[in-house]
Amino acid sequence: KDWMPVSAVPFYLPCPEIFKTKLQYKGEKPYQPVAQSQYPWPKLLKPRPTELLTLMPWLAPIVSEGTFNLELPQHIYWPLNLTTVVIVFAVGKYTGFIQHFLESAEEFFMRGYRVHYHVFSHDPAAIPIPGHSHWEAISMRMETISKHIAQRAHREVDLFCLHTDRVFRNLWGPETLGDLVAAIHPGYYAVSRQQFPYERRHVSTAFVADSKGDFYYGAAVFGQVASVNEFTSGCHVAILADKANSIMAAWQEESHLNRHFISHKPSKVLSPEYLWDDRKPQPPNLKLICFSTLAKGCAHTRT
Repeated sequence: KDWMPVSAVPFYLPCPEIFKTKLQYKGEKPYQPVAQSQYPWPKLLKPRPTELLTLMPWLAPIVSEGTFNLELPQHIYWPLNLTTVVIVFAVGKYTGFIQHFLESAEEFFMRGYRVHYHVFSHDPAAIPIPGHSHWEAISMRMETISKHIAQRAHREVDLFCLHTDRVFRNLWGPETLGDLVAAIHPGYYAVSRQQFPYERRHVSTAFVADSKGDFYYGAAVFGQVASVNEFTSGCHVAILADKANSIMAAWQEESHLNRHFISHKPSKVLSPEYLWDDRKPQPPNLKLICFSTLAKGCAHTRT
């Protein structure tokens, strides 16, 4: 109550004019990975399998139920009068998910805060997305997000890019805010690093060696504005470089996302509670599922 009013001035990196530049890329020289990490590989599960790691070696917190007091982030962020932007794509059959996504978001996502939803759709009545070839469709999402941040979303301070084939099941609050936020993929949080589905071909700009990487992150959740603009622009350039060499990364934008997070560490990491898959049984070490996948074959999905 005694806090003075605070004004938050957003900082962002303008979208570079790289999209008009013809890339020159030669695949003869293999991509060079970053230098060997100077810390042991972090494992999300502590020696006792019911406990989760809470801090990365570079001191980024890992957010999961029981690791934070919700009153603290409320005291930090509520006086800032933040607006959070959610960017989602509803294209093709994924238009069938958008209603469930938005209804659950209104109930659970950043409750009490101002939230704007920016929905990109192929529907001409909505915000249009031009037709794309298969290659362009792979890179379109990163390019669109980057341009949108530079043109509009930077004015709204905090941003999350989310997939629409998911719903919120419990509160998702300001404990998730940070400079660059990543979420651990629910399919690979308990396996060895060698089992991560990184891009393993040297010729791809998304290449990751067997000895590299901390966690495998999901592309369905990442944020915030300043860092996300740099991240999406970089991923788009890398995808175009692969295209010039007729290479498509193993998991497309997710492969490039994971490569980026090796050399640009996230400042906050969300546990799989924030990116779960309801088709999997919930293990005891994940206490409260906040955001989870819907089966793509469910009745409300359009064909």
